[in-house]
Amino acid sequence: MSRTRVWLFGLTLVVYVAIVVGVLTTSKLVTLDWQVMLWRPYKQWPQIHAFLDYFVVLGQRGPTAVIVLAWLGWRSWRHRTLHPLLVLGTSLLLLNVTVGAVKYGLGRLGPHYATTVGSSEMFAGGDIFPSGHTANAVVTWGVLAYLATTQRARRLGSVISALLSLGVGATTVYLGTHWVSDVLLGWAAGLLILLALPWFEPAMATAEDRIMTVYRRLRDRSRRAAPAQATPVRGSVPAPAPGPALVGPRATEDEGEPSRETIGAGSTASAQAGGSVSAQSGGTATAQAAGAAGGSHPLARPATGRGEHTPLTPLGNRRPPAERPGRPTPPLVHRQARGRGAVG
Repeated sequence: MSRTRVWLFGLTLVVYVAIVVGVLTTSKLVTLDWQVMLWRPYKQWPQIHAFLDYFVVLGQRGPTAVIVLAWLGWRSWRHRTLHPLLVLGTSLLLLNVTVGAVKYGLGRLGPHYATTVGSSEMFAGGDIFPSGHTANAVVTWGVLAYLATTQRARRLGSVISALLSLGVGATTVYLGTHWVSDVLLGWAAGLLILLALPWFEPAMATAEDRIMTVYRRLRDRSRRAAPAQATPVRGSVPAPAPGPALVGPRATEDEGEPSRETIGAGSTASAQAGGSVSAQSGGTATAQAAGAAGGSHPLARPATGRGEHTPLTPLGNRRPPAERPGRPTPPLVHRQARGRGAVG
């Protein structure tokens, strides 16, 4: 905050208070308000009425805030800093608090709703004093000049913002929506906010540091969480490897008959089933001995449930060999007789 800026702030504050006192005491300033209002400027120059209806939009808070926000948002992204956005947000916050409080606190009626000629129309439930359009034009366009990076750009921005704010204020008087004193107080209110912005720079710098710290923490946390999702969890049981495929009856797609592989597998299974009965006792003992010695049979298979055994093929017998009825052996006499009969 330079000494020149401090002096300008103090002088503007004196003007602000003088305007408020002049309206409250119904001084010559109020008389000027009524003279301009009764003169009705919009009837004196009706040919520019349509143009000024659009020009006054440059003082409305919504459209101007969107335009300036887009420009300052691009600057913040380009320079990787939140300072331009924080300056705009701080200035608009100060504008709403200070101007809004005075508006509703004094409650002045506008020219179109005035009731008594020559009165100040104060404390009548209005919200016209100071002019919000004028103060908003001073602050919104003045922020661009405040954030200029070069001296030449700052001077050019100051001239342009001053012309826009003067034009918006004069337009409201022309349209009859504000008194002259409303516009004067609006200019003073907006200038006070611009001049006071350097006092809020430390607070804005602290806010920017905190916001960026939180942003970096969230960014680092998201980066750490991304590889963690791809890493398997410790202690998880791996999926079992697929075992050998069980061979069972399989029909061909065209004829519906068992294939050669199935027939061969069935024959092998029948042969193994027949041979397993004769070697059951000896094989069991041998397998137990091998298991006790710590070895494993190359053809050993893990135990499975009853429903998981390999089904027999249609060519094999479903009854185990041990349960088949044996063919009776013919007596020796009959065999000898057959032999002699064959010889004779």
